[in-house]
Amino acid sequence: MNDIGALVSLAASLEGRSFSAYKQLTGTWMGNGYTLIIEHVQPDPFSTASMVCLRIAHETHGIPKELWSKPQRAKGLLDYLLRVFSSSAEACPGVGSGRSCGIFVDAGGAEILERSAAAISSDYLSLRFRVGLPARRRTVLGEAAARLLGDVLIRALESVYWRNLDQQSAREWAFIAEEHAHLQDLLKEKGLISFIRDGSVLTPNRDGEPLPFSSPKTRRLTLPTLHHGEISGMAIPEGVTLISGGTFHGKSTLLAAIAAGVYPHVPGDGREWLVTRADAVRVGSQKGRAITGVYLTPLVHDLPSGADTDFFSSANAAAPTSLAADVMEALEIGCSAILLDEDDAVGVSLQRGPCARELLRSETVTPLADVVERLRAAGVSVVVATAGGGEYYQTADLVIMMDKYRARDVTAKAKKIAQKQRSDRRGAKPADVAPLAARERYPLPSSFSSRRRGRTIIGVSGPLTLRFGEETLVFSNGAQLVDESQLRAIGILLELAARYANGARSLRQIVSLVWQKARERGLFAIGNSPELALPRRCEIAAAVNRLARLDLKYPHKG
Repeated sequence: MNDIGALVSLAASLEGRSFSAYKQLTGTWMGNGYTLIIEHVQPDPFSTASMVCLRIAHETHGIPKELWSKPQRAKGLLDYLLRVFSSSAEACPGVGSGRSCGIFVDAGGAEILERSAAAISSDYLSLRFRVGLPARRRTVLGEAAARLLGDVLIRALESVYWRNLDQQSAREWAFIAEEHAHLQDLLKEKGLISFIRDGSVLTPNRDGEPLPFSSPKTRRLTLPTLHHGEISGMAIPEGVTLISGGTFHGKSTLLAAIAAGVYPHVPGDGREWLVTRADAVRVGSQKGRAITGVYLTPLVHDLPSGADTDFFSSANAAAPTSLAADVMEALEIGCSAILLDEDDAVGVSLQRGPCARELLRSETVTPLADVVERLRAAGVSVVVATAGGGEYYQTADLVIMMDKYRARDVTAKAKKIAQKQRSDRRGAKPADVAPLAARERYPLPSSFSSRRRGRTIIGVSGPLTLRFGEETLVFSNGAQLVDESQLRAIGILLELAARYANGARSLRQIVSLVWQKARERGLFAIGNSPELALPRRCEIAAAVNRLARLDLKYPHKG
């Protein structure tokens, strides 16, 4: 191993040579209490930038062990350090062609996620990122490379030393991630699905100023935290919750905030004290998606085409079947709550009026309003945002009315209305008798090929769009994916799934295995990329469910 001084000298000596000369920089270079590893050198200045790792000894960075000794604290701390490092690295001067002198750090947005860009072990802190080695066209700019590697990068590195950090912010980031995990556990203990603290900011008001959330007095609950005393806000219990209200009054905003609460948010975001159970799944219709071997009969049955809804497959699903598949796939993966906004159910009737029930005796789609009671009985909670309460009033345990972005508890009033206008809720017979429980499916390894024309293809090709081999997987707009690095990680984990898919393991087992492997080994060890962020198990399952080439060993019938 050589020292940083030797690296700087070598980089400078390459001035004027062809870009391929940069390969000489590959290797491990020792600094004062840290190690710089150039793991991969880009083939030209227009390619994906070179991959670099900085390993910093604990005695060098000096960050107190209390902030990284517990996994959830470490998650928040590492998120903060990436943001600090990224901000400091932006001072790099732009010189040359293509990606020259760029320092690219996967630092994330409003959510705190586990990332392959940062890790901390018993020995050192690691930061991984990409560096655009400077060149003019394809000629090395050696002096610029020497400044980049020996000056700019080292100043960015020193920005994460404890003595240079905003220590209060570092603590806030570490503790807020720990608080979120603590409150998620508390929700489960207390039979709650979500909690929105008073003062949380879900959306700006008309003047662009924050509009703090205020909970109805009848639904206000106080919860203990680990480091911030007690907090008060609105609790959403297990069961059936209806979020109603007029157009533009905030019902979709509240549902979206609840869906986002599965992740911790950075201090100052406004949603850092909005917490939702980790396995709550937002569902919706997605016309055109692939469906393979899903048990739809509780929601879709007696199709005129004669298609088997006990084992339904379609390469180009209609809106009703895609929503039904989303619901049944969520049950299959083991979710505890289903979240649905009527805006995500385009082309689907979520309920039927009494007149329609009289006329549509051969209806093939069971409205969700007919199913929520059975979901509740099966231990799955439902939160629905809809402009019209209608038939949900009869079954809802909680009805929240959003009025000019203010939440009001109108449960008692809704129950009285339901008693006066009780509708005939006779459903179609097949839906009444079909068991409301997902059936396990058993994927084969051939389902998970990332190869296309002899090359491995895994990448993001647009918003909520993953390229995986021959497949292009598009997630619905309501998906709870919040970062394209999660999409990249899903691609890597799908590839890993081939090792566990043997026809004897269920989809749920396979997803749990690859997710756990990512947690244990770290995303970088699995994917060899500094731009990966850990998705939830249900998002990995959602990707599997969208594979057009999903191959199953055998279905369960009857």
